[in-house]
Amino acid sequence: MKFGLPHPHRENIPWTRSTINSSSTKMSATDKKSLPFSEQHYFSSYDHFGIHEEMLKDTSRTLSYRHAMFKNKDLFKDKIVLDVGCGTGILSMFAAKAGAKHVYSVDMSNIIDKAQQIVSLNGFSDKITLIQGKLEDIKLPVDSVDIIVSEWMGYFLLYESMLDTVLYARDKYLVEGGLILPDKCSMYIAGIEDGQYKDEKINYWEDVYGFDYSPFIEVAMAEPLVDTVENNTLITSAEKFFEFDINTVKKEDLAFHRSFSLKAIDADLCHAYIVWFDCDFPGSEKVTLSTGPMSHYTHWKQTVFYMDQVLDLKKGDVIEGTIASRPNALNPRELDIEIQWGLNTSAGDVSREQKGKYNYFMR
Repeated sequence: MKFGLPHPHRENIPWTRSTINSSSTKMSATDKKSLPFSEQHYFSSYDHFGIHEEMLKDTSRTLSYRHAMFKNKDLFKDKIVLDVGCGTGILSMFAAKAGAKHVYSVDMSNIIDKAQQIVSLNGFSDKITLIQGKLEDIKLPVDSVDIIVSEWMGYFLLYESMLDTVLYARDKYLVEGGLILPDKCSMYIAGIEDGQYKDEKINYWEDVYGFDYSPFIEVAMAEPLVDTVENNTLITSAEKFFEFDINTVKKEDLAFHRSFSLKAIDADLCHAYIVWFDCDFPGSEKVTLSTGPMSHYTHWKQTVFYMDQVLDLKKGDVIEGTIASRPNALNPRELDIEIQWGLNTSAGDVSREQKGKYNYFMR
């Protein structure tokens, strides 16, 4: 769940220094009512206090940004910063405190009214300019910025497609050699044992108070589960299957089809795959935000994909597979995901070797 500015381009509405004042938002550059319903719903979800409380209390997330800025203050000294999807303004204030000359903070949701109060209360009114609207609809008071900061990541990293707006900001405003925080991302996959929870989530529908509800099984299978996975449930090695550099990646590169190879680390049953991501920040003092099961909790948790099979693994067996993801054709904030797999046993035990494929969606 991220502060969001969607990617569809809309006609620019001119802004001037007289209409954008430090720490003030006179009006939104975007008429929310003119947006498609899916976009209205997306932005409205960030109007609510609860979602921002959850993200602010995610210390792994918030402290990673603070460490990346405070440990590399030389990068921020006297720089112009753009905060894409500023929410309550926490990253903007980090940037200002790290030495930025000025921060332009953009968000579409109404939470920006609270951000205005917070920025003022904390004494940054002369350092932070808050602007409401979609970035694609806004003309910033400056032609370029030195640094872009954004907490754009969604579940499965790419869900909600807010990265599209960061790339738009990069191409339109970032100076040559400028910085983006974070700037590098990696995605990982591993197999897990999760029989008890799979029974509760999937097999439950076979007998609901004595009635057959099995038509719901397909629905429950197709929608990945976002949940916290214990590290001790991993029964295979993990593999990095996708990575990109935000300084150079193109929007079309974010639809991917990648292979993976997972080696069983013990004898156990494999019920599902999990996916998580890491984000690296630039600077001489390196900072990495990790959302894996071996790391501290984050609100992104991990994304669980249950198979319609159970793989009987022995130590040394290898699962060879592919994972593909692309934006949904009707709503590009949503994702269509396909995972294929095949179990190759180390002992050549044909009775245990299986192949499968399943199509998932994140809505």
